[in-house]
Amino acid sequence: MAKRQPGAFDTWELDAPQLQDRSAELWDHSYGPVARRLLTSATRCYASKGFQATTTRDISGGAGLSPAAMYVHFPSKEAILFEIARTAHVKALDDMRSPAQDDLVERIWHIVYRHVAWNARYHVAARVAQYELANLTPENYASIREIRRETNRVYRRIVADGVEDGVFVPIDIKRVVRGIIALAVDPVRWYRHSGTDSPEDLGEFYAGLALAMLTSTPPVPASRTEPSDPTQAGEPAR
Repeated sequence: MAKRQPGAFDTWELDAPQLQDRSAELWDHSYGPVARRLLTSATRCYASKGFQATTTRDISGGAGLSPAAMYVHFPSKEAILFEIARTAHVKALDDMRSPAQDDLVERIWHIVYRHVAWNARYHVAARVAQYELANLTPENYASIREIRRETNRVYRRIVADGVEDGVFVPIDIKRVVRGIIALAVDPVRWYRHSGTDSPEDLGEFYAGLALAMLTSTPPVPASRTEPSDPTQAGEPAR
């Protein structure tokens, strides 16, 4: 048996509450209803079992079809994975950067809010899109990587403008943007629609955390300001 992948939820049934979200709404209607059912089934299979442990029989069976039905619509498991990852990345990017606000504080707040809420709302597909990329072909992975780079550029442009204008405190832009994106993607790891926070609640909270990173200088604990090497404090080495 193939080893369960790190991104897999667990060995839950496909109708388990943990796999219930709005991912089935994501698929382009250029795909027919059967292909969309296959995409939804594959998303739940990959989230539950991991890409490597999922079989074509799993995917077709989850869509209520015969074992060979998948091949009528998709040439391989990897082709379905690529479409899930591509759709999730493109739609998350489109959602987070529109509409834009003129005020930089408002803009970054709304972008983080929308990005977090999107990842919570579609957390099953988003989880697969984040955790299963290593199973893509090099060509398909390069396509997804470019979308991810554009997501990073959207954040970096706003943060860099804010630092330059004095709206945000002087910070290491690369590190802070990496931290903000980590916050925005974090819900795919643990979010459940049965929990106490709605996607919008979570978006508001994380957007506030992102603003705190950009507009305040956190205090440094005294233990971090004391040199660990006694020679740095003027003490003789022993």
